[in-house]
Amino acid sequence: MTGLDDAANAVTLRGVRLQRDRFQLGPLDCDIPRGMVTAIVGPNGSGKSTLFRMLLGLEPVTRGEAAVLGTRLDLKNDGSFKARIGFLSENPHAYENSFTADEKARFASKWYPSWDWERYRKLLRHFDGDGNVKLSKLSKGMRRKVELSIAMAHDPELLLLDEPSSGLDPFAWKVMLEELQRYMEAGDKTLILASHVTEEVRRLADYILFIYRGRILGLYEKDRLFDDWRVLAVQQQGSDGSGKLQQTPGLQGLSETGPGLFRLEVNEPERAETYCRSCGFQVLGVQRMELEDILGCLIRKEEARR
Repeated sequence: MTGLDDAANAVTLRGVRLQRDRFQLGPLDCDIPRGMVTAIVGPNGSGKSTLFRMLLGLEPVTRGEAAVLGTRLDLKNDGSFKARIGFLSENPHAYENSFTADEKARFASKWYPSWDWERYRKLLRHFDGDGNVKLSKLSKGMRRKVELSIAMAHDPELLLLDEPSSGLDPFAWKVMLEELQRYMEAGDKTLILASHVTEEVRRLADYILFIYRGRILGLYEKDRLFDDWRVLAVQQQGSDGSGKLQQTPGLQGLSETGPGLFRLEVNEPERAETYCRSCGFQVLGVQRMELEDILGCLIRKEEARR
């Protein structure tokens, strides 16, 4: 791993741990690269929102070391790095209900030196949002769109989105994807989003960070992840040898689905297939794993480790 001041990373975590009531986040060790889209994937309650709050300096780092955009998250920083970040929370803030979108935008503009009113209005038009209606009167999807417009109006260096498509209809979802892809075009921006939407992750992400019960299960390059992770269905030819499957290269999961039939989850599919045949197994089929299946496999391994 690289140092906290590595310019190639938007986020660097070294042994970071946060304790909140019964929930523990960490220890976390991870480098999230600049100029890329990283999707955070995990079940509800895994710590995604807590991680975002920490990256925003709202949850103090008491154990370990962390840096965002080259700024260490400790008591010595003045918080000025936050002006370079845009953030969309998963849940609306109730204290903002009495604001219109334009009123919230005027408040936000005071905190961001790079605030651009023209950009804000352009985003609002593109999302078909109304800046004059109180946020409490907007539907969940419409409120999502105006708040995303506000989060992106100062063209942040780092954009943090917590379940950005929640409440959006298919048309608005497509518009959001277009705006986020446009945001990334310059090559000097970083997007980190938490999402349960597989298609969203497939279309946007360069990297996928899996998280479960406050722990990181792995950071993977998306294209390589989907190319490498496969399910093999194999059949035992003789009466022995099933124990050999435990030695399959790249084995991530193994289950017996019937007499002499086995399901293997692997991330080295070619070597695994060759090995199974060399051990006398018939390979009945090979199938790509979906994102949910990969997450499930990683969770099972984590539970077994625990």
